[in-house]
Amino acid sequence: VPEEEPTEPGRPDAGLAGLLVPGAGVGAGLGASIEGHVPDLADVAGQQTARTALAVAAAGGHHLLLHGPPGAGKTMLAERIPSILPPLTRRESLEVTAVHSVAGILPPGEPLVRSAPYCAPHHSATMQSLVGGGNGMPRPGAVSLAHRGVLFLDEAPEFSGKALDALRQPLESGHVVIARSAGVVRLPARFLMVLAANPCPCGRHGQKDGACECPPSLVRRYQARLSGPLLDRVDLRVGVEPVQRADLLGQGGRGESTEATAARVREARERATARLDGTPWTTNSEVPGHELRTRWMVSSGALAAAERDMERGLLTARGLDRVLRVAWTVADLSGHDRPAPGDVDLALQLRTGIDRGAPALVGETS
Repeated sequence: VPEEEPTEPGRPDAGLAGLLVPGAGVGAGLGASIEGHVPDLADVAGQQTARTALAVAAAGGHHLLLHGPPGAGKTMLAERIPSILPPLTRRESLEVTAVHSVAGILPPGEPLVRSAPYCAPHHSATMQSLVGGGNGMPRPGAVSLAHRGVLFLDEAPEFSGKALDALRQPLESGHVVIARSAGVVRLPARFLMVLAANPCPCGRHGQKDGACECPPSLVRRYQARLSGPLLDRVDLRVGVEPVQRADLLGQGGRGESTEATAARVREARERATARLDGTPWTTNSEVPGHELRTRWMVSSGALAAAERDMERGLLTARGLDRVLRVAWTVADLSGHDRPAPGDVDLALQLRTGIDRGAPALVGETS
């Protein structure tokens, strides 16, 4: 992606308007890291479907839910997403640097943030620390610190309902508007959201050992903490099960490296950028559903499985739009001109969590 032209001397960048607010230190305790070291994706044993979901999320800008028991590797997977995201463009670097400078967390000697930020607030974080605020002039919260990067909510059901509901505005608009007595500030907040959730408070619900002691009513209440309106904005929902013994001992071979996955993600982004040239959208996740149904059509017969799901009530019209967005990303990763039946089947599998028999690896090379 070519870098944007610098703005004229003395003319503030329009994309940074409203960012120069005083304050510092809001990043403390939020887990924000700038250009920090992220371990190699090849270190993840097994988890082929989850690894595919990571590549799809990074390539298409799709929000992701990883659900499974403790110790299955959900956090390990999430921590590796920033390193497979494409490098920031000049404008994106300026936006991210401005936000982190305002927050007082820009490292000394780092005048410009060039890679995607990663912010992982603790589940005890307040609504204010997530979306921003404070006395006097508002300060950036986690959603703005994760701008153009990854916002990871580990143990997502443990966050307060108000905090989770507050995420809906930035997820929809890509910014937050904070009003205080000292003024109103509009902060950027376009991020890739990754949620990690256990199946129940003890984390053992549905496991073969049957050790879960949570009453069914408690399990239902726990899972309902992630509201429908929030989950409706999550394109990918993937189960992460404990690693099999053969994978843990390396008998299945070493997985694809971060470098190789990042290269595939960049190529997929380039295909999407070329296709979306001249439109207001930059990633597949942003394209409206009616455009996908009328302007960019899938291959003939590719929607057969999706249509069957709609007839059975397993998929809504809005859900179909999200499947189409994911299918285009799968096609971009696979090098297809438009989604084929296998691309849509994998998109359905990643959206619903129901195994469709689709290959889990998308163009992956070992």
